[in-house]
Amino acid sequence: MDTKSVLKEALHLRPAKRLQLIEMLTRSLNKPDENIEKIWAEESEKRYKALEEGKINTIAFKEIIERYK
Repeated sequence: MDTKSVLKEALHLRPAKRLQLIEMLTRSLNKPDENIEKIWAEESEKRYKALEEGKINTIAFKEIIERYK
């Protein structure tokens, strides 16, 4: 079955079923890379530790918004 045929069939589905199909297809494309997930987990732990140890400071969200208006 080619993509045009799949699309034609999908357009006959009710909107909720089409949305479900879109979500399933999107999930199939968004499989996380385990190596990248590990790197980000390590980085977030480092940042949290630095925050807890007072090595870095936080900035209020409102201040950031004001800064970049």
